[in-house]
Amino acid sequence: MKRGFGSDNHSGFSPEILEALASANIDHALAYGDDEYCLAAQQLFRNLFGPQASVYFVFNGTGANVLSIDAMCRSHHAVVCADTAHIHVDECGAPQRIVGCKLLVVPTPDGKLTPDLVRTQLHGFGFEHHSQPRAISIAQATELGTLYTLDEIRALADLAHQHNMYLHLDGARIANAAVAMGCTFKEMTTDCGVDVVSFGGTKNGMLLGESCVILNPALDVDMRYRRKQMAQLSSKMRFVAAQYQAYIGTGLWQRNAAHANAMAQLLYQQVRDLPGVKVMYPVQVNSLFVQLPHDVWTSLLDDYFFYDWDEANNVVRWMCSFDTTPDDINSFVACLKKRLHL
Repeated sequence: MKRGFGSDNHSGFSPEILEALASANIDHALAYGDDEYCLAAQQLFRNLFGPQASVYFVFNGTGANVLSIDAMCRSHHAVVCADTAHIHVDECGAPQRIVGCKLLVVPTPDGKLTPDLVRTQLHGFGFEHHSQPRAISIAQATELGTLYTLDEIRALADLAHQHNMYLHLDGARIANAAVAMGCTFKEMTTDCGVDVVSFGGTKNGMLLGESCVILNPALDVDMRYRRKQMAQLSSKMRFVAAQYQAYIGTGLWQRNAAHANAMAQLLYQQVRDLPGVKVMYPVQVNSLFVQLPHDVWTSLLDDYFFYDWDEANNVVRWMCSFDTTPDDINSFVACLKKRLHL
């Protein structure tokens, strides 16, 4: 497959991750998370998020999100989320099927929930005929590449806690967000009152494996059993943990995210003033959402793969990865200009 701008999942994984996997692939180790690699990785997460944090490694992002929701909700509960949220659009109903809870979906102009938008769903408390609002779920960065400020996260956490609810943060691209904002993971989550985080790495240079990080100790109840029931317990878990040792312990997360964000900015600088090109949202992390003439983006697909985001309005998504190069961008923009007859 030609290098393109379809997804940060399309890239391979970092050489540092391969080295970590090779190092862990020596001799024997206890299974199911009782090994030295998992213990070391768990301490790294506590260093990132605070001593109260507990981490549960899973296979993928959907597993992390569903386990996170399961920590907060039961089947009679409901989760408020944006209409663009991954848990609503791209997880095939997994939260509803596995947890059994309802998603209360809110349209947003930029992928971000606000307290006023959430309040439209906060009713029916104590009424047995209604699903009970129990959690708010946000993504950082959002599916539209936009970012919540720390104050905005804190305001949503405060609103949730005022109603005996919890705040979940889907951090599939949390590294890109932290780099863009110049803050630590703890400042973005624990210090803002976030209760549970889905911590991603595969979009930023890891091979496989994500994690559910419980920041509110009151929610850390029977999580090991709940993870097992969800078929998210890996027997050779050391190969997930070893990746996190390299990813977190060496600062790889920061280097990779900084590069991906920088490549998105380079692409933005080269296309923002082109006739016929309209960038739809602020370019804050490693994605661009661009409106193009229909014949331009469809013909551009002959040379580069990317996803249409809103086909009715001719909006497409271009993603940069940790391994995107300036040459990739220069070649892509040259092809775009040709299609625009520039």
